[in-house]
Amino acid sequence: MSLPAMLIIAMMVGFFIMVGLRMAPSYIEFLQVREVVTRVAEEYNREGDTIADVRRKLATLLNTNQIYGIDYKDIEVFREEGRTWIDASYEARVPVAWRIDAVIKFDDLKYEAGRSYSD
Repeated sequence: MSLPAMLIIAMMVGFFIMVGLRMAPSYIEFLQVREVVTRVAEEYNREGDTIADVRRKLATLLNTNQIYGIDYKDIEVFREEGRTWIDASYEARVPVAWRIDAVIKFDDLKYEAGRSYSD
């Protein structure tokens, strides 16, 4: 293998390591958001809690855990067919280099309130 080929491979590996390091905080924050939303969904009381109560719990937990990638206002809490749903799907945009951004789409955060999600 020639020196220019090894340099190109080293640059590609370095680029992917840099992108991974820049995306890691967003992914870690996603794990925290998922934990918060799951907790609120599991603690939901069908007889006593309203949608406003769910939003208040979300706001409190997001603030307590210092999650800034998503605001509680961006989380949809709605009723459909007699069930309450919490949809916290969102996108994170991470600057990579100059005008290049990486977009991470977290679209698997829709939970039915009042259901158990423990493993």
